[in-house]
Amino acid sequence: MKKEYIRTKYACYTANLSMSVVGNLSPLLFLTFRSLYGISFSMLGALILINFCTQLGVDLLFSFYSHKFNIEKAVKLTPVLTSLGLLIYAVFPFFFPDAVYVGLVIGTVVFAASGGLVEVLISPVIAEMAPDDADHEVSKLHSVYAWGVVGVVILSTLFLLVFGKENWQILALLWTIIPIVSCVLFFTSKVPNLKTPQHASNVLSLIKGKDFLVCFFCIFLGGASECTMSQWSSSYLEQALGIPKVWGDVFGVALFAVMLGLGRSLYAKYGKNIYKVLMLSGIGATLCYLAATLSNVALVGLIACAMTGFCVAMLWPGSLLVASERFPASGVAVFALMAAGGDLGASIGPQLVGAVTDFALKNEWVTALAASMQMSVDQLGMKIGLLCAIIFPLLASVLLIVLYRSSKKRTHSN
Repeated sequence: MKKEYIRTKYACYTANLSMSVVGNLSPLLFLTFRSLYGISFSMLGALILINFCTQLGVDLLFSFYSHKFNIEKAVKLTPVLTSLGLLIYAVFPFFFPDAVYVGLVIGTVVFAASGGLVEVLISPVIAEMAPDDADHEVSKLHSVYAWGVVGVVILSTLFLLVFGKENWQILALLWTIIPIVSCVLFFTSKVPNLKTPQHASNVLSLIKGKDFLVCFFCIFLGGASECTMSQWSSSYLEQALGIPKVWGDVFGVALFAVMLGLGRSLYAKYGKNIYKVLMLSGIGATLCYLAATLSNVALVGLIACAMTGFCVAMLWPGSLLVASERFPASGVAVFALMAAGGDLGASIGPQLVGAVTDFALKNEWVTALAASMQMSVDQLGMKIGLLCAIIFPLLASVLLIVLYRSSKKRTHSN
């Protein structure tokens, strides 16, 4: 990477670190919001949905109309939106104590828009700055997000433990330091020119291609496999396996993120043959889901949940790399479309587990089965819900085997 882009690289890293904050702060504060303001669980869950829908909207906007935007200005605007969103999120309750939820929604929309921009623009910026080593650099970028999640979970938990949940707004304000640093770095660095399709019709022709659809569904299934386990592992370990909540939070969220970061960091340093890595990742994730849901041994379930993070580590960034390699002329558009696929999977996967679990809890057959297995209905219901999510890594494995075989054919033909 050229020396002129070193500062830009760190700006990209801090932008991804900011996404660790905005993507995980709300779930960590859910119980705080409920106890302090009486916000219902459905309204709290809606914040996650609003986050994903906003990101998806930005992804789709840039998928078809990236040629209408000044890409350099959009990149530099990203951390500004993150800072503004966190500021609204934290400060609104001070001025409007009777409309706290409104402030949370507005703040979420603003920083979720920045999240969409990060997904669409930061990976292609990194790839453009290091074209000869794009796969390792993009993997390193995504590992920064995973390590950021570890830091956000641990530091936020410690802050709330020491200073009390009533000071959550100070915590949110402290986290604005990261996007502010990103702002300074971006506005004092050079952003490379990125390719964009000249017309929306070029994007439509891309979508119709069989190869692109395979890549799209790979990242959709990868996003679902990753986010389903990351969002449900803490509750699953506590409810289904009887692990105390504090350990469920640490091992369900933080250890998953550690393994996610480890997988991406190892590929960034030693990885090669992304097609083979993706195929093995899909198969490994399927086995981890099986082990986590079918075992009644707490330690086995805990290890399986954590190892899922390692196995799914490359499914999202690896799918991006394959798509960018196969469609180099599409530039920003292909990254935007793939980000839309990943976000769609990340929203559908966790929702499926919740819906199936709720259905199982109300089913008389499940109640009878739980009694015969000497389990509570809640335990069996959660196991059934998470077991249904195995469809995501299983289908991903099938598609990734297809991709691997096609890559070998292309190599032989060349």
